[in-house]
Amino acid sequence: MSVFTPVSDSQLKVWLQDYSIGELVDLKGISAGITNTNFFVTTTQSRYVLTLFEQNGLEELPYFVDLMTHLASNGVPCPRPIADKSGQCLHELNGKPAILVSCLAGRDVESPTITHCSEVGRVLANMHLAGQSFEAQYPQHNSYNQRGADWRINTAAKVMPHLPAEDQQLLQETMAFQAQFDTSALPKGVIHADLFRDNVLFDGNQLGGLIDFYYACHDVLAYDLAIAVNDWCVHADGSLDALRFNAMMNAYKAVRPLTEAEKAAWAGLLRIAALRFWLSRLHDQIFPHEGELTHAKDPNHFKKILKLRTA
Repeated sequence: MSVFTPVSDSQLKVWLQDYSIGELVDLKGISAGITNTNFFVTTTQSRYVLTLFEQNGLEELPYFVDLMTHLASNGVPCPRPIADKSGQCLHELNGKPAILVSCLAGRDVESPTITHCSEVGRVLANMHLAGQSFEAQYPQHNSYNQRGADWRINTAAKVMPHLPAEDQQLLQETMAFQAQFDTSALPKGVIHADLFRDNVLFDGNQLGGLIDFYYACHDVLAYDLAIAVNDWCVHADGSLDALRFNAMMNAYKAVRPLTEAEKAAWAGLLRIAALRFWLSRLHDQIFPHEGELTHAKDPNHFKKILKLRTA
């Protein structure tokens, strides 16, 4: 969510003429995040988030529009895409696909509590259930995981020559584990795929909503839970915090109980989830994407998590 593609007030005023959301009052870039360009857009009617997609083509984006619209209509707190006067949500701005969505209340939390983790577990499970009706209603969407096994294989090959010997060994061992890790029997559906603390808004203990659905896809549901656990339920050294872990898991399972196959695969899912974010952070560090307000995250944090999940 860094600013890679600048947008001026005058450019946005022209772009907003197709919408019925009032006049532009303020435009502010959002520095957090590392993939797309995001701005807070305040008009005389309300506040919104404008996203310019740096890596997705226009043809990939109807999935996200339909998904967020469906989830918001089915009780999952998330941004709702804003349609223009002709009913369209997707456009281009400065040569990039662009979308305007509602701005939710709250802010991200740096130090999550047991209550925060419980709420995230509950809402994530509700999102997974709502995703089932979405896939039934929109069979035309054939979504794939942009950061799935093939991406991990290709990215590992790119970063491997730039790593010290110890890290190369860890990566080689983990890629060998991925090659034999079978998830074919695990329940699949819509996953968020990036439910970190900076993608959930809270107002005190009240969950305001889940944001940044642009990695959402059809994949293993418990893998989505593992991604969340690896960020919400860990100490600074990457080890699991038992109280927060149990709070998230119990709240999730109260809504969608895990199958025996998911329980058996759980340790492996935590390991693959750690690998995915170690690789993406390594890639962004080694091959940085320049922008006005860029925010790269430390890959060593997920290296520590991966080593612990491997042990």
